[in-house]
Amino acid sequence: MGTLDGKVALVSGSGRGIGREIALKLAFEGAKVVVNDLDAGPAKETLAAIDSGGGQAVSCIGSVTDEGFAERFVQTAVDEFGGLDIIVNNAGYTWDSVVQKMTDEQWDAILDVHLKAPFRILRAAQPVISGLAKQAKENGEPVPCRKVVNISSLAGTGGNAGQANYSAAKAGIIGLTKAMAKEWGRYNVTVNAVAFGMIKTRLTDAPAGGSTIDIEGKEIKVGVNPNLITAMEQMIPLGRSGTPREAAGAVYLFTLPESDYVSGQTLVCGGGFNL
Repeated sequence: MGTLDGKVALVSGSGRGIGREIALKLAFEGAKVVVNDLDAGPAKETLAAIDSGGGQAVSCIGSVTDEGFAERFVQTAVDEFGGLDIIVNNAGYTWDSVVQKMTDEQWDAILDVHLKAPFRILRAAQPVISGLAKQAKENGEPVPCRKVVNISSLAGTGGNAGQANYSAAKAGIIGLTKAMAKEWGRYNVTVNAVAFGMIKTRLTDAPAGGSTIDIEGKEIKVGVNPNLITAMEQMIPLGRSGTPREAAGAVYLFTLPESDYVSGQTLVCGGGFNL
């Protein structure tokens, strides 16, 4: 028996990295997962890993910033698994620059993926969430506690030089989390955020300036100077960067029944380091 048996979960950006580990963790604890990625290949790999572990999952391929994606994402959960219990807004990337060199395109792209897309997904989910709560009440049944976990960052709690766009978006997601906790409490939904510190992913593992990722035809430079990583790890009380699996564990805490009376909170997953 898994702790999430019978639950249905959406996890955006779950083809790679932290999102993949979140999807695997929820699936192996019994949840039926809708996996999302911009590209079909990584999503298929996550599906295969879930299937090989005895879990259940389907994919919903596409960019979370596309018009109509949010509705399609939510409807996939309803059509394939008959409901919706957990939403994890994880998809995103970084596109860094100091403010005087940052273009409107950079600003808009990062705000769209980290803040506007989660807003749209929650807006699309509202009729389903409210409808399921109403149905339970009409049937004289207890309304189960549903969960939303939004992904933020230490850049959102304390800011980060060279990341005005990302810091603003991740601060905004904390504000959205607090607002939605107040709006959706009446449906017995908890809404929380996890702010990640230094987690090893493809965005941080590559040397600065040495690698790029393709985001819908845009080549985005990724990576962090190795000397900077070493310096940052010396400031982390645990003395190291976190792993995607550890990051997923922090998200999982907010999906457990034991967290049913915790809402509107931001949990820092940073090895003891905070800004």
